[in-house]
Amino acid sequence: MSKVEIFKGWCKKCGICIAFCPRGVLTAGDDGFPKVSNPDACTGCRWCELRCPDFAIVVQKDEHTDNA
Repeated sequence: MSKVEIFKGWCKKCGICIAFCPRGVLTAGDDGFPKVSNPDACTGCRWCELRCPDFAIVVQKDEHTDNA
């Protein structure tokens, strides 16, 4: 499992991260900011992090997860 952090101070609510997430981990909150609504589905692919134009997302992979 991976941890997705969203820095609201940098986010402009463009929705790119939500659109590119292949697992539906992110959704738009009531305030328009992306939120992690399905954390267990995150595979740590980092598509949201890599596509964010404002560097407002960081994905940290769990070091204790067995990837073998």
